[in-house]
Amino acid sequence: MILKIISSILILGAVFMGFKQGSAMFSGKPEMMEMFGKWGFNRTALMINGAVTILASVMILFPRTFVWGNFLMAAGILLIICFHLMDKDFKGVAIELPFLFLNLLIVYLQHPLKT
Repeated sequence: MILKIISSILILGAVFMGFKQGSAMFSGKPEMMEMFGKWGFNRTALMINGAVTILASVMILFPRTFVWGNFLMAAGILLIICFHLMDKDFKGVAIELPFLFLNLLIVYLQHPLKT
């Protein structure tokens, strides 16, 4: 029971953060445009990345699409980590790693409504 509550809280946190970052990418916030622009992302690519992030965060909420949503979210985080590594920006990598581990932990704990 306690693990299901912890899993629920972690899922809600991941969904909130994913939706927040996805909407910032989708709307083309200047901070996102600056960060992704140095990696060659134009506005359209950033909007697509934001839409996929929002979709992944919504998919995490449902037991049937839970693993796929976490997979998409982790893939997006890994993409950002790889870009940071190409720039030798280890601070950026260190910032992204907890979010990657959060998705892995959520998958390990499983969806609390899974039957």
